[in-house]
Amino acid sequence: MRLSEVHATKSVAYFNRTMARLQSIWEEIGIPEEQRLNRTKAVHKHIKGLLDLMIDEEEALKEKLEKNIEINHKELSKLCSELQLPPFEEEVGYTMLQKEKNSRTHLEVMEQHRRQRMEELKDFIVKDYKLCDIMRTTPFSVDHDAVPSLKQLETYRAYIDDLTKEKDRCHDEFMSIKKDIVVCMDDLEQQPETSFEMDVMYGDEEAFCLSNDNMSALKLLLNQVIFLIRCMVI
Repeated sequence: MRLSEVHATKSVAYFNRTMARLQSIWEEIGIPEEQRLNRTKAVHKHIKGLLDLMIDEEEALKEKLEKNIEINHKELSKLCSELQLPPFEEEVGYTMLQKEKNSRTHLEVMEQHRRQRMEELKDFIVKDYKLCDIMRTTPFSVDHDAVPSLKQLETYRAYIDDLTKEKDRCHDEFMSIKKDIVVCMDDLEQQPETSFEMDVMYGDEEAFCLSNDNMSALKLLLNQVIFLIRCMVI
């Protein structure tokens, strides 16, 4: 027998002893039967009211748990779909309290996964746009509002890594060509004339557009100043 059942049995026994004691006291005092009945009814009403209140509170708790479990399961179903994960399945044999706690804990974990994926996606998008601005490439095709799958994030991460390496390679090439152009321009005692030449000579090196057109124009400019130098030598 559970300890709670033992206490319940003791409570019933105590109530019976109490009522028997009251009857004995009323008998000794000489209280008429009608008054005894009224007092017994008052005791019954008081005890019944207290027990009914406790039942109402426990029923409310039960309904709250059932509602929470239902809400948690709906949210879990939605999140599992968004995260492209298998549906959440509640193991059998759990009590209502255990089910509520398990579903709530699992929901918190799924919400954390969702936040992490969206934060990672947002970080990739920011990096992508910065790289696209410098490289003049087309941004990676991805839904900015939908939760990405792990595979999509991995693909996006690889794309960002490759584009970053390409940007670094182009920047190193730009710095090398710029250095040669500056030397040639100094030898020619020539000042930059076009806006492009101004950007190459005096612009922010980190902000220089590394598009294919710009890199081709950069190489062309280097070839031009080298040609002028050779003409001077001749």
